[in-house]
Amino acid sequence: MLKELKKIFSTLVIYQNNHAEIPENYQWFITSNQDIIGIDTQELSSRDTALLSTFLSPYSITIPKPTSQEQLWKSRLQENDNAEVVSPFRLVYFKITENQMKPLQFKEAIQDFYAKSVPIIWENQYEGIIIEELSDLSEEFISYEQIINTLMSDLYVNIRFYVGPILDNLTHVKQLYATFITNSEQAFSYFEKPVITYMDAIIHGFIDRVDTPFRDEVIMVIFKDLVTDKDLLHTLQTFIQSNLNTSVAAKALHMHRNSLQYRLDKFRERTGIDIRQFDQAIIVYLGLLSIMHRD
Repeated sequence: MLKELKKIFSTLVIYQNNHAEIPENYQWFITSNQDIIGIDTQELSSRDTALLSTFLSPYSITIPKPTSQEQLWKSRLQENDNAEVVSPFRLVYFKITENQMKPLQFKEAIQDFYAKSVPIIWENQYEGIIIEELSDLSEEFISYEQIINTLMSDLYVNIRFYVGPILDNLTHVKQLYATFITNSEQAFSYFEKPVITYMDAIIHGFIDRVDTPFRDEVIMVIFKDLVTDKDLLHTLQTFIQSNLNTSVAAKALHMHRNSLQYRLDKFRERTGIDIRQFDQAIIVYLGLLSIMHRD
């Protein structure tokens, strides 16, 4: 195939990954045989690019060439109802702030945290999915907070992770992979913390699937005219996120414990809801999430 393409595109080159100077203004593709080829953009029409993209995958030359292990996982993630037996694994989406770190640097740095080679499926130069495999479920998964702390202190790189659920088979993995990055981006919009787990974000998935009129009704019924009191809403959210612990919440809010008690009492008097009770706190939390999704 490459010989035929060379006859059509005279500027076609094969990237050898030997640190040679990379030609400028080239469009890059990767073949099914994992050959990375480039063609001068001046020789490519939009129609040519579209045609080539039907049987070649567009490629960023800064992305490391896929290993055999990464090729295997990419094929696994693209198959339906794969019956192959695999060790427990989870998908971990990552996003690097643009222009802070090259893909090869990231790959080399991330490998230092693992006892064995870890596959990385790149979506572009700044985001992709790590396939974290375990020998068995008794083995501990890595701490991504630790990775972030290390990379921030050593390399001053901002990275965010979305950690997926533990899986022990490949059934429906294609569907999970297809929606994983979209779900990751949504999770990042709801949380400011750098490491988000699937369990953190799953409730937002439920809220997203609720129709807008019902969410508005929930907000009105729970909060009434207090819905515009941003300080009170922040207090309620912090109290819930502190596991309904008044002392922990007061410290997080930088206020006296009695002042927090006063705000919670005010909310109970105005709404009839005692957020100190677990079942009622759940309702308030759903209302707070509904406000977040409305905004």
